[in-house]
Amino acid sequence: EELLQNVPGARQVFERWMQWEPDDKAWQAYIKLEQRYNELDRASTIYERWIAVRPEPRVWVKWGKFEEERGKLDKAREVFQTALEFFGDDEEQIEKAQAVFGAFAKMETRLKEYERARVIYKFALSRIPRSKSAGLYASYTKFEKQHGTRNTLENTVLGKRRIQYEDELSQDGRNYDVWFDYSRLEEGALRDLKDEGATPEEEESATARVREVYERAVAQVPPGGEKRHWRRYIFLWLNYALFEEIEARDYSRARQIYQTAVNLVPHKQFTFAKLWVMFAKYEVRRLDLAAARKILGTAIGMCPKEALFKGYIELEIELREFDRARTLYEKYIEFDAANSPAWIKFAELESQLQDFDRTRAIFELGISQPSLSMPELLWKAYIDFEIEEGERETARSLYERLVTLSGHVKVWIAYALFEAEPIPIPRTEREDEDEDEDEGAEVRTVPGDPARARAVFERGYKDLKSKGFKSERVALLSVWKNFEQMHGTEADVSRVDGMMPISTKRRHVDPETGETVEDWDIVFADDEREANPTSFKFLQMAHAWKKSQAGKDLGIGGGGR
Repeated sequence: EELLQNVPGARQVFERWMQWEPDDKAWQAYIKLEQRYNELDRASTIYERWIAVRPEPRVWVKWGKFEEERGKLDKAREVFQTALEFFGDDEEQIEKAQAVFGAFAKMETRLKEYERARVIYKFALSRIPRSKSAGLYASYTKFEKQHGTRNTLENTVLGKRRIQYEDELSQDGRNYDVWFDYSRLEEGALRDLKDEGATPEEEESATARVREVYERAVAQVPPGGEKRHWRRYIFLWLNYALFEEIEARDYSRARQIYQTAVNLVPHKQFTFAKLWVMFAKYEVRRLDLAAARKILGTAIGMCPKEALFKGYIELEIELREFDRARTLYEKYIEFDAANSPAWIKFAELESQLQDFDRTRAIFELGISQPSLSMPELLWKAYIDFEIEEGERETARSLYERLVTLSGHVKVWIAYALFEAEPIPIPRTEREDEDEDEDEGAEVRTVPGDPARARAVFERGYKDLKSKGFKSERVALLSVWKNFEQMHGTEADVSRVDGMMPISTKRRHVDPETGETVEDWDIVFADDEREANPTSFKFLQMAHAWKKSQAGKDLGIGGGGR
């Protein structure tokens, strides 16, 4: 009919077709017919009839765009508003109408009505669940990037990240890393508001949001009674308390948070020294020393732990309460007498307080313990203290006790080097000189005695030899040789060099397999000389011949070049 220029006839055919409520393509064909003949009002009426038959979001969007394109902006707004009224406030219906909200906002954006568009976006996002509005939120973020201010853009990004965190937490509520990120996000938003000079109401609202996140986070108590599950969780409480103290400045609430966290931890199974120490330091900042001491005292009485003793002692030293620190060190050592670092720290405290008799008494008591975790550290600290005091005889007697007790190669080496090195003059002589000289003058030293050092090396070598140690003797000879190169004569160096072992192959029968095997072995000149004088002489001549042959080969090679 249209090809025959019978437009009314074509229209009549479409009308009869529309009575059957056909699919969308039929309605679109009818509308395009009217558009071709510029019957736009008729086309608008057809859209209205189409909506009555099939009120779906995409049909509303097509109608709104049609009205916009023909310049009827008020009519386009009316179409979109009617659509929103049609879908109403029901959550499921609003979710279906996302396309309508998006198209409406984009139309207002094209018309440069940015505030209208922003209101539409916010209206929709406030009513659609966060987990189901990702597409609309992406459009809103893009809109704010193009047309928003810095604040509106930041708020948009903030909202997007909130949705992301909420989605992750809905899957795993005990994902503490997400809770940390979420709380930092909200704290950052609060600080930005303060920097921008927000109203008290806005700050209060942001603070309430931070508290809500922390309260939800700390409600996710780890299951079971294993400490590893609590390690991350307990820092949520600590961060919460610090927020209340530093940002919100609600000190009573901060104290309450610390107390709740302390009550929550099952201290009979495990504890967190950091929680107790931070609680005590908070009370110190509030100038309540009695409460701080009570907290740490309760902690040590309930669940004694090395970190608690250290934290309490550090606090008392900072407060210059040295008598209290001494008492705590005594309790600490009673709790763990095998802890060498505890003895060392106790002695260092007395040394700093210039009470050297107490320092020596503590060291003596420490090294007399039947079992120590790392005794070498305590012995070394004691010897270093005596060297610093300039007491060479006392240090020497300590080394003698230690080599008798241990006899380790490192002890012999340290003893020998100690005899060779200079040490400061005794403290009594230093104090007399300080009265006459400036404080900045260097402390005079007493030179070492290489002869004594050489004698210690000799004793150490004989002791290790008597115990049958080989690798230890090699280590001692290497240090001894370096010492002689610095302090001895060529004869001394040659003598030590002659004591150096040689590597040789030895054959022996393997007791498991019964086969003869060859192994590399270290042979010392004095051992072989004492055990097998004849074979030692032969072995010495063989090695000398091998060295001379190597020298000849090297000379021939150099001549050829």
